Amino acid sequence: MAKLNIVLFEPEIPANTGNIGRTCVATGTRLHLIEPLGFQLNEKAIRRAGMDYWQDLDVTRYINWADFLAKNPGARIYMATTKARQVYTQVHYESDCYLMFGKESGGIPEEILKESPDCCVRIPMIGETRSLNLSNSVAILLYEALRQNQFEHMKLEGELHRLSWEE
Repeated sequence: MAKLNIVLFEPEIPANTGNIGRTCVATGTRLHLIEPLGFQLNEKAIRRAGMDYWQDLDVTRYINWADFLAKNPGARIYMATTKARQVYTQVHYESDCYLMFGKESGGIPEEILKESPDCCVRIPMIGETRSLNLSNSVAILLYEALRQNQFEHMKLEGELHRLSWEE
């Protein structure tokens, strides 16, 4: 079964990574963490970030960007950046693609973005807003990719509860 993938490049805030991990568990999505991380993944730090479900998470750590590329050859990677020309809804997401997000303080490095400008996507915002919260950005792109793939392997809550409130 194909699985979507979330890639966090050098995440800095444990609460964001915790929220993203929870979203990954709820959607059956793999999480990839590219080091260095701005926090420790020890048990105490995980509890503090509210990640009591971490044991259910399909997560892989990489020592750097080169390590990630070497261990995921041929990966179709879509990179979220405010610098992209195309909006995230203008892309067709494959059911096993990788949605990549940069660190909270600086995003994905320019040199990585320049390697694949056609795979860069942005979330529309008004005015001079610098960016959205990382976990919100992940949820927006991930659920668009899930929607495009008909929420493959997910239960649709509305279908499960329709009879209970219509009776």
